[in-house]
Amino acid sequence: MALRFDVSLSHHLPNLLPSSSKSKASSPFLSVPMPSRSRLPLSRRMPAGVVSVTKDGIALNRNKNENRVRCCAKRVEESEGGAVKDKSVSVVLLAGGKGKRMGASMPKQYLPLLGQPIALYSFYTFSQMSEVKEIVVVCDPSYKDIFEGSESLLDPFKVFFLIYVEIGFPFDASEEIQIGVRFALPGKERQDSVFNGFQEIDGSSELVCIHDSARPLVMSGDIKKVLKDAWLNGAAVLGVPVKATIKEANSDSFVVKTLDRKTLWEMHTPQVIKPNLLRDGFELVNRNGLEVTDDVSIVEHLKHPVYITEGSYTNIKVTTPDDLLLAERILNMREGASL
Repeated sequence: MALRFDVSLSHHLPNLLPSSSKSKASSPFLSVPMPSRSRLPLSRRMPAGVVSVTKDGIALNRNKNENRVRCCAKRVEESEGGAVKDKSVSVVLLAGGKGKRMGASMPKQYLPLLGQPIALYSFYTFSQMSEVKEIVVVCDPSYKDIFEGSESLLDPFKVFFLIYVEIGFPFDASEEIQIGVRFALPGKERQDSVFNGFQEIDGSSELVCIHDSARPLVMSGDIKKVLKDAWLNGAAVLGVPVKATIKEANSDSFVVKTLDRKTLWEMHTPQVIKPNLLRDGFELVNRNGLEVTDDVSIVEHLKHPVYITEGSYTNIKVTTPDDLLLAERILNMREGASL
Protein backbone atom coordinates (compact mmCIF):
# COMPACT_ATOMS: atom_id res chain seq x y z
CA MET A 1 0.00 0.00 0.00
CA ALA A 2 1.14 3.56 -0.56
CA LEU A 3 1.80 5.20 2.78
CA ARG A 4 1.30 8.59 4.30
CA PHE A 5 1.34 9.67 7.93
CA ASP A 6 -1.79 11.41 9.13
CA VAL A 7 -0.34 13.69 11.77
CA SER A 8 -3.68 15.02 12.96
CA LEU A 9 -4.54 13.77 16.43
CA SER A 10 -7.40 16.13 17.11
CA HIS A 11 -10.01 13.39 17.27
CA HIS A 12 -7.85 11.29 19.63
CA LEU A 13 -6.78 14.11 21.96
CA PRO A 14 -9.94 16.17 22.56
CA ASN A 15 -8.90 17.17 26.07
CA LEU A 16 -5.34 18.12 25.17
CA LEU A 17 -5.97 20.51 22.30
CA PRO A 18 -6.18 24.20 23.14
CA SER A 19 -9.23 26.13 22.04
CA SER A 20 -7.11 28.44 19.92
CA SER A 21 -3.63 28.33 18.47
CA LYS A 22 -1.15 30.97 17.41
CA SER A 23 0.86 28.52 15.30
CA LYS A 24 1.85 29.81 11.89
CA ALA A 25 1.19 26.51 10.17
CA SER A 26 -2.33 25.26 9.61
CA SER A 27 -1.72 21.60 10.50
CA PRO A 28 -3.84 20.50 13.51
CA PHE A 29 -0.77 18.57 14.63
CA LEU A 30 0.77 21.87 15.67
CA SER A 31 -1.94 22.45 18.24
CA VAL A 32 -0.86 19.44 20.33
CA PRO A 33 0.88 21.01 23.35
CA MET A 34 4.48 20.15 24.10
CA PRO A 35 5.09 18.25 27.36
CA SER A 36 6.91 20.03 30.16
CA ARG A 37 10.66 20.40 29.66
CA SER A 38 11.39 19.45 33.25
CA ARG A 39 14.52 17.43 33.84
CA LEU A 40 14.58 13.98 35.42
CA PRO A 41 17.92 12.48 36.58
CA LEU A 42 18.96 9.38 34.66
CA SER A 43 19.52 7.72 38.03
CA ARG A 44 15.74 7.58 38.48
CA ARG A 45 15.57 4.78 35.89
CA MET A 46 15.44 1.35 37.52
CA PRO A 47 16.12 -1.96 35.77
CA ALA A 48 13.22 -4.01 34.49
CA GLY A 49 13.39 -7.72 33.58
CA VAL A 50 16.83 -9.33 33.58
CA VAL A 51 18.34 -12.55 32.35
CA SER A 52 21.43 -14.52 33.28
CA VAL A 53 24.04 -14.89 30.55
CA THR A 54 27.36 -16.49 29.78
CA LYS A 55 30.53 -14.52 28.98
CA ASP A 56 29.88 -14.70 25.23
CA GLY A 57 26.45 -13.11 25.56
CA ILE A 58 24.23 -16.20 25.31
CA ALA A 59 21.10 -16.15 27.48
CA LEU A 60 20.88 -19.05 29.92
CA ASN A 61 17.81 -18.57 32.09
CA ARG A 62 15.38 -15.84 33.05
CA ASN A 63 15.14 -14.42 36.56
CA LYS A 64 11.92 -16.00 37.66
CA ASN A 65 11.05 -13.02 39.89
CA GLU A 66 11.25 -10.90 37.57
CA ASN A 67 22.84 12.63 16.18
CA ARG A 68 20.50 15.28 17.58
CA VAL A 69 17.18 13.59 17.54
CA ARG A 70 15.20 13.54 14.34
CA CYS A 71 11.51 12.88 13.94
CA CYS A 72 12.62 10.90 10.93
CA ALA A 73 15.89 9.03 11.27
CA LYS A 74 18.36 9.21 8.40
CA ARG A 75 18.15 6.33 5.98
CA VAL A 76 20.49 3.57 7.10
CA GLU A 77 22.96 2.48 4.47
CA GLU A 78 23.58 -1.17 3.61
CA SER A 79 25.47 -3.19 6.21
CA GLU A 80 29.13 -3.30 5.32
CA GLY A 81 29.26 -7.03 5.89
CA GLY A 82 26.14 -7.60 3.81
CA ALA A 83 24.86 -10.19 6.32
CA VAL A 84 21.35 -8.72 6.46
CA LYS A 85 19.92 -8.09 3.00
CA ASP A 86 17.93 -5.06 1.98
CA LYS A 87 14.16 -5.53 2.25
CA SER A 88 14.53 -8.82 4.14
CA VAL A 89 13.14 -7.84 7.56
CA SER A 90 9.52 -7.70 8.70
CA VAL A 91 8.95 -5.49 11.73
CA VAL A 92 6.11 -6.29 14.14
CA LEU A 93 5.42 -3.03 15.98
CA LEU A 94 3.39 -3.63 19.14
CA ALA A 95 1.08 -0.67 19.67
CA GLY A 96 -1.98 -2.23 21.27
CA GLY A 97 -1.25 -1.86 24.97
CA LYS A 98 -3.56 -0.02 27.35
CA GLY A 99 -0.87 1.76 29.37
CA LYS A 100 -2.84 1.86 32.64
CA ARG A 101 0.20 2.89 34.73
CA MET A 102 0.47 6.13 32.76
CA GLY A 103 -2.90 7.23 34.17
CA ALA A 104 -3.88 8.90 30.89
CA SER A 105 -7.18 8.80 29.03
CA MET A 106 -5.55 7.15 26.02
CA PRO A 107 -2.89 4.45 25.47
CA LYS A 108 0.57 5.69 26.39
CA GLN A 109 2.05 4.96 22.96
CA TYR A 110 -0.13 7.66 21.41
CA LEU A 111 0.63 10.41 23.92
CA PRO A 112 2.67 13.30 22.49
CA LEU A 113 6.41 13.35 23.12
CA LEU A 114 7.74 16.75 22.08
CA GLY A 115 4.62 17.07 19.98
CA GLN A 116 4.80 13.73 18.17
CA PRO A 117 2.96 10.51 19.14
CA ILE A 118 5.34 8.19 20.98
CA ALA A 119 4.61 5.28 18.63
CA LEU A 120 5.69 7.21 15.55
CA TYR A 121 9.29 7.70 16.70
CA SER A 122 10.27 4.04 16.27
CA PHE A 123 7.92 3.73 13.28
CA TYR A 124 9.88 6.44 11.48
CA THR A 125 13.20 4.88 12.46
CA PHE A 126 12.27 1.46 11.07
CA SER A 127 10.69 2.93 7.95
CA GLN A 128 14.01 4.56 7.02
CA MET A 129 16.11 1.38 7.30
CA SER A 130 17.09 -0.29 4.05
CA GLU A 131 16.83 -3.74 5.64
CA VAL A 132 13.14 -3.32 6.47
CA LYS A 133 10.58 -4.36 3.86
CA GLU A 134 7.39 -3.89 5.86
CA ILE A 135 5.98 -2.91 9.23
CA VAL A 136 3.07 -4.83 10.73
CA VAL A 137 1.45 -2.55 13.29
CA VAL A 138 -0.48 -4.38 16.01
CA CYS A 139 -3.01 -1.86 17.24
CA ASP A 140 -6.64 -1.14 17.97
CA PRO A 141 -8.38 -0.30 14.67
CA SER A 142 -9.36 3.14 15.99
CA TYR A 143 -5.68 4.18 15.88
CA LYS A 144 -4.82 2.84 12.42
CA ASP A 145 -5.17 6.27 10.85
CA ILE A 146 -2.12 7.48 12.79
CA PHE A 147 0.03 5.12 10.73
CA GLU A 148 -1.73 4.75 7.40
CA GLY A 149 -2.72 6.98 4.48
CA SER A 150 -3.08 7.02 0.73
CA GLU A 151 -0.06 9.10 -0.32
CA SER A 152 3.71 9.06 0.14
CA LEU A 153 5.38 10.49 3.24
CA LEU A 154 6.95 13.37 1.37
CA ASP A 155 4.27 16.00 2.07
CA PRO A 156 4.03 15.21 5.81
CA PHE A 157 7.83 15.32 5.96
CA LYS A 158 7.71 18.87 4.65
CA VAL A 159 5.17 19.72 7.33
CA PHE A 160 7.40 18.26 10.04
CA PHE A 161 10.38 20.07 8.56
CA LEU A 162 8.64 23.41 9.03
CA ILE A 163 7.66 22.50 12.59
CA TYR A 164 11.06 21.33 13.76
CA VAL A 165 13.15 24.01 12.09
CA GLU A 166 11.11 26.49 14.10
CA ILE A 167 11.86 24.81 17.44
CA GLY A 168 15.43 23.80 16.66
CA PHE A 169 15.25 20.17 15.52
CA PRO A 170 16.78 19.20 12.16
CA PHE A 171 14.70 17.23 9.72
CA ASP A 172 15.52 15.70 6.34
CA ALA A 173 12.48 15.77 4.06
CA SER A 174 14.35 14.98 0.89
CA GLU A 175 13.51 11.29 0.57
CA GLU A 176 10.21 9.62 -0.13
CA ILE A 177 9.70 6.41 1.82
CA GLN A 178 8.34 3.33 0.12
CA ILE A 179 7.56 0.63 2.66
CA GLY A 180 4.74 -1.83 3.17
CA VAL A 181 2.45 -1.32 6.16
CA ARG A 182 -0.03 -3.90 7.42
CA PHE A 183 -2.16 -4.17 10.53
CA ALA A 184 -3.08 -6.85 13.03
CA LEU A 185 -5.37 -6.91 16.03
CA PRO A 186 -3.90 -6.96 19.54
CA GLY A 187 -4.43 -10.10 21.63
CA LYS A 188 -5.23 -10.67 25.26
CA GLU A 189 -1.57 -11.09 26.22
CA ARG A 190 1.65 -9.85 24.64
CA GLN A 191 2.44 -13.24 23.10
CA ASP A 192 -1.02 -13.24 21.48
CA SER A 193 -0.34 -9.83 19.92
CA VAL A 194 3.02 -11.00 18.62
CA PHE A 195 1.39 -14.13 17.19
CA ASN A 196 -1.27 -12.05 15.43
CA GLY A 197 1.37 -9.77 13.94
CA PHE A 198 3.49 -12.74 12.90
CA GLN A 199 0.58 -14.14 10.89
CA GLU A 200 0.57 -11.02 8.72
CA ILE A 201 4.24 -10.88 7.69
CA ASP A 202 5.48 -11.53 4.18
CA GLY A 203 6.34 -15.20 3.70
CA SER A 204 9.71 -14.40 2.13
CA SER A 205 11.02 -12.39 5.10
CA GLU A 206 14.27 -13.68 6.57
CA LEU A 207 13.98 -12.00 9.99
CA VAL A 208 11.12 -10.95 12.24
CA CYS A 209 11.95 -7.86 14.30
CA ILE A 210 9.54 -7.34 17.22
CA HIS A 211 9.51 -3.93 18.88
CA ASP A 212 7.49 -2.27 21.61
CA SER A 213 6.23 1.10 20.35
CA ALA A 214 6.52 2.41 23.92
CA ARG A 215 10.31 2.44 23.35
CA PRO A 216 10.54 5.51 21.10
CA LEU A 217 14.26 6.21 21.50
CA VAL A 218 15.75 3.07 19.95
CA MET A 219 18.61 4.01 17.62
CA SER A 220 19.09 2.65 14.12
CA GLY A 221 22.68 1.68 14.90
CA ASP A 222 21.54 -0.62 17.71
CA ILE A 223 18.83 -2.07 15.48
CA LYS A 224 21.41 -2.90 12.81
CA LYS A 225 23.56 -4.68 15.38
CA VAL A 226 20.75 -6.87 16.70
CA LEU A 227 19.58 -7.68 13.16
CA LYS A 228 23.06 -8.91 12.27
CA ASP A 229 23.37 -10.96 15.47
CA ALA A 230 19.98 -12.58 14.86
CA TRP A 231 20.97 -13.42 11.29
CA LEU A 232 24.13 -15.13 12.57
CA ASN A 233 22.58 -16.85 15.61
CA GLY A 234 18.92 -17.35 14.78
CA ALA A 235 17.68 -15.13 17.61
CA ALA A 236 19.00 -11.99 19.29
CA VAL A 237 17.71 -9.33 21.66
CA LEU A 238 18.88 -5.86 22.62
CA GLY A 239 19.86 -5.54 26.26
CA VAL A 240 22.07 -3.63 28.66
CA PRO A 241 24.12 -4.85 31.64
CA VAL A 242 22.31 -4.38 34.94
CA LYS A 243 23.79 -1.59 37.06
CA ALA A 244 21.80 -2.09 40.26
CA THR A 245 22.22 -4.87 42.81
CA ILE A 246 19.54 -7.54 42.27
CA LYS A 247 18.36 -9.76 45.11
CA GLU A 248 16.12 -12.79 44.95
CA ALA A 249 13.43 -12.84 47.65
CA ASN A 250 10.94 -15.40 48.93
CA SER A 251 7.17 -14.96 49.15
CA ASP A 252 7.56 -13.27 52.55
CA SER A 253 9.92 -10.62 51.10
CA PHE A 254 13.03 -11.98 52.81
CA VAL A 255 16.24 -12.10 50.81
CA VAL A 256 17.11 -15.56 49.55
CA LYS A 257 20.33 -14.61 47.80
CA THR A 258 22.12 -11.82 45.98
CA LEU A 259 22.49 -12.51 42.28
CA ASP A 260 25.79 -12.01 40.46
CA ARG A 261 25.35 -8.71 38.67
CA LYS A 262 28.08 -9.58 36.18
CA THR A 263 25.81 -12.13 34.51
CA LEU A 264 22.56 -10.11 34.57
CA TRP A 265 21.15 -8.11 31.67
CA GLU A 266 18.06 -5.94 31.36
CA MET A 267 16.08 -6.90 28.26
CA HIS A 268 14.95 -4.33 25.70
CA THR A 269 13.42 -4.49 22.24
CA PRO A 270 13.80 -5.04 19.33
CA GLN A 271 13.89 -8.79 19.74
CA VAL A 272 14.75 -10.44 16.43
CA ILE A 273 14.07 -14.05 15.45
CA LYS A 274 14.24 -16.07 12.25
CA PRO A 275 10.69 -16.92 11.09
CA ASN A 276 11.12 -20.70 11.22
CA LEU A 277 12.31 -20.54 14.83
CA LEU A 278 9.48 -18.24 15.85
CA ARG A 279 6.95 -20.51 14.13
CA ASP A 280 8.30 -23.61 15.90
CA GLY A 281 8.38 -21.74 19.19
CA PHE A 282 4.78 -20.65 18.91
CA GLU A 283 3.71 -24.20 18.11
CA LEU A 284 5.41 -25.43 21.29
CA VAL A 285 4.14 -22.59 23.49
CA ASN A 286 0.56 -22.89 22.24
CA ARG A 287 0.54 -26.68 22.42
CA ASN A 288 1.72 -26.69 26.04
CA GLY A 289 -0.25 -23.63 27.16
CA LEU A 290 2.90 -21.75 28.21
CA GLU A 291 2.99 -18.05 29.06
CA VAL A 292 5.99 -15.90 28.17
CA THR A 293 6.74 -12.29 29.05
CA ASP A 294 9.01 -11.47 26.14
CA ASP A 295 9.52 -12.69 22.61
CA VAL A 296 12.84 -14.54 22.75
CA SER A 297 11.44 -16.61 25.63
CA ILE A 298 9.43 -18.39 22.96
CA VAL A 299 12.69 -19.50 21.36
CA GLU A 300 14.26 -20.34 24.72
CA HIS A 301 11.57 -23.01 25.17
CA LEU A 302 13.03 -24.68 22.06
CA LYS A 303 16.41 -24.81 23.85
CA HIS A 304 17.81 -22.64 21.08
CA PRO A 305 20.52 -20.15 22.17
CA VAL A 306 19.56 -16.47 22.17
CA TYR A 307 22.31 -13.90 21.68
CA ILE A 308 22.22 -10.64 23.67
CA THR A 309 23.29 -7.60 21.68
CA GLU A 310 24.44 -4.77 23.89
CA GLY A 311 22.23 -1.75 23.28
CA SER A 312 21.87 1.67 24.90
CA TYR A 313 20.56 2.68 28.33
CA THR A 314 18.58 5.45 26.64
CA ASN A 315 16.30 2.87 24.96
CA ILE A 316 13.78 3.26 27.78
CA LYS A 317 10.20 2.08 27.88
CA VAL A 318 7.77 4.93 28.49
CA THR A 319 5.39 3.53 31.10
CA THR A 320 4.86 6.28 33.68
CA PRO A 321 4.70 10.11 33.62
CA ASP A 322 8.27 10.19 34.95
CA ASP A 323 9.37 8.08 31.97
CA LEU A 324 7.80 10.61 29.63
CA LEU A 325 9.82 13.41 31.24
CA LEU A 326 12.98 11.31 31.03
CA ALA A 327 12.38 10.56 27.34
CA GLU A 328 11.98 14.27 26.71
CA ARG A 329 15.22 14.97 28.52
CA ILE A 330 17.09 12.36 26.46
CA LEU A 331 15.80 13.91 23.24
CA ASN A 332 16.96 17.34 24.40
CA MET A 333 20.38 15.92 25.38
CA ARG A 334 20.79 14.35 21.93
CA GLU A 335 19.86 17.64 20.34
CA GLY A 336 22.45 19.49 22.38
CA ALA A 337 25.18 16.91 21.72
CA SER A 338 24.95 17.46 17.97
CA LEU A 339 25.26 21.22 18.10
